[in-house]
Amino acid sequence: MEDDAWQDLIGISADPPDRRDKCEQCKRPAVVCWCPALPQPPLAVASQIVILQHPAEEKRSLRTALMLQLGLEPGKCVVYKGKRFPNHKNHAELQQIFDSPQTLVLYPSKDSVPLEEIDRSGGPYTLVLIDGTWPQAKAIYASSPALHRLRQVKLISVGTSDYIIRTQPTEGCLSTLETAAQCLAVLEAQPDLRQVLVRPLHALCKYQLDNGAVEHQSKEFLMKTNQYPKPIGKRLSRLLNQTVCGSAEKET
Repeated sequence: MEDDAWQDLIGISADPPDRRDKCEQCKRPAVVCWCPALPQPPLAVASQIVILQHPAEEKRSLRTALMLQLGLEPGKCVVYKGKRFPNHKNHAELQQIFDSPQTLVLYPSKDSVPLEEIDRSGGPYTLVLIDGTWPQAKAIYASSPALHRLRQVKLISVGTSDYIIRTQPTEGCLSTLETAAQCLAVLEAQPDLRQVLVRPLHALCKYQLDNGAVEHQSKEFLMKTNQYPKPIGKRLSRLLNQTVCGSAEKET
């Protein structure tokens, strides 16, 4: 009897069971599912988005890359995870992408050119985005020589982030979803694409605000208005001096 009781005890999971119903598509609890806000049917675009995602992003509960994947036709947004690209898990697929003259990488550097100035007649293009905080994005770029050989582009007209439940580093920084949506609006010459693709983000933010979350201002805004509660470190100071943030989101 004691042996049976012991076996029953060690068979109990250390983690409490998750009894909340979850959406099969976005994997979020049904009550906070944002899938009804996705475009139906998923949008057909000529361009492709390739997201190089830092492993830490997968742990974030409010990540936005999945919204982009589900908002576009299958295959139009692909995500690869890692800290260096290509790596042993994706070398063949990514090398083919990196070797294409139609592949661009969104990265703010002295050599990057405005995406708005790219000749669209040379497309359709594949746009590579680095998904992570700004330090993570810089580390991925620095450790991935293949990215250095791609044509580098930057966004000039980024607008203000609608990801108002997350503190952005500066006023010009966007979430991964917003960055990709803005880029697609430029590459596809369809200005309304951004608004359509970010609707799930709007739905998510509305639910959070309706249930006690507060609207966040950027660190740049808080510092300009003397409301930032912490000393400014060297890393944040350098970041605030960047003119383009690209997809460097979610600094906390």
